Amino acid sequence: MAGASLLTLLDDISVILDDVSVMTKVAVKKTAGVLGDDLALNAEQVSGVKANRELPVIWAVAKGSFINKLILVPAAILISAIYPPLITFLLMCGGLFLVYEGAEKVIHRFWPHAIPDDEEQNARRQANADETVDLVAFEKEKIKGAVRTDFILSAEIIVIALGATATATLLQRSLVLSILAIGITVGIYGLVAGIVKIDDVGLHMMEKDGKFTQKVGKVLFAAAPKLMKFLSIAGTLAMFLVGGGILVHGINFLHHEVEDIAHLTGIFESFTTALLNGVIGFIIGAAIVALLTVINKIRNKDATSAH
Repeated sequence: MAGASLLTLLDDISVILDDVSVMTKVAVKKTAGVLGDDLALNAEQVSGVKANRELPVIWAVAKGSFINKLILVPAAILISAIYPPLITFLLMCGGLFLVYEGAEKVIHRFWPHAIPDDEEQNARRQANADETVDLVAFEKEKIKGAVRTDFILSAEIIVIALGATATATLLQRSLVLSILAIGITVGIYGLVAGIVKIDDVGLHMMEKDGKFTQKVGKVLFAAAPKLMKFLSIAGTLAMFLVGGGILVHGINFLHHEVEDIAHLTGIFESFTTALLNGVIGFIIGAAIVALLTVINKIRNKDATSAH
């Protein structure tokens, strides 16, 4: 009897693990787009950091990402069981923050006089130029911002994964989300670490013997700054695509309008949907930046007149 019970238990565990494996694959496929955005955005977050501080910054953000998921996985399961609409509301708040951050970056880049100078960014540039300044204090703010952005992206990934496991048991859901959370964190930040060190690998290969190795090293060394520039642009675009996508899905009439317009483009439907999400994200983000800029100017005038 004991042997039969053990075999039954092992068979049950095998079935559960098989189901978890299938659902994890489905969840990964459904979150692939956001994972790509997550990679681009996190690679962009370490831009502007000195070469010898890149890996410590990535490690610090990765630890923050693990903590985020340690909070998000049980919270998502709990909220989905108690009051599912709250997840949508929290995601909407995150979407607003993403498009705001993205719009602020774009406006600072192309219309620097439209909004006040970024004092933190200016201070970081001065610190990078001054060898006597300890950059750790400046990095802390950058790390906080990266972890905050990771929290929003991780929340969307987990919510999408929740949707992929809608018919699963509580145990299966928990296992799928836990595996996904650990896997994407290790994968994303491992890739980010590799990307930011491509130039060092190229330089090392250039110093080796052998013409082919040296040529490959030169290509990698030359490609590194271009790749980081591309990822910086892609990371900003990802803010609008992800943030705009969250907002569009959360506002029914917008969602239906985007679907109807995208459907008219036939084979380009997916591209059109993403494009419209990004445009809407930028418009909403720019509106938030404009509103906050006006509020800050009014506050500054009030403060000046009070003195």
